[in-house]
Amino acid sequence: MRTLLGTFVLVATLLATAATASAAGTRITVSDSEFGPMLWGPKRQAIYVFQRDRFKQSRCQDECAKAWPPVLTSGKPVAGKGTRKSLLGTIRRGSRLQVTYRGRPLYYYAHEGAGEVRCHDVDLHGGLWWVIGADGKRRP
Repeated sequence: MRTLLGTFVLVATLLATAATASAAGTRITVSDSEFGPMLWGPKRQAIYVFQRDRFKQSRCQDECAKAWPPVLTSGKPVAGKGTRKSLLGTIRRGSRLQVTYRGRPLYYYAHEGAGEVRCHDVDLHGGLWWVIGADGKRRP
């Protein structure tokens, strides 16, 4: 009976842990770059903001969103090293959640590899794209 109860507790714990892990959101971190400390996504993907976006509102749709995929999350975004938890948030993008930082929607650039920053202060799709620091402000 003890073995059965122990097995039940172990299985229940594993299931609860798996449910929590699957609900975990995208981890955002701050790390160095040629522009100074900036936000990075999983697998060290550079994160950008779009000049034309409004507070908690994305203006990057269709072709723009193909070149600049939104930083999506399956749960509450996770504040990694150097990131301010209080500045992280989300907005709805259809049925999905897009991560925001200081109210600004976040994006990746589709044509970059890990650790690359190719499009800081670049004018594409009708506005400038910037990397941002831990304070949520664009880097110089």
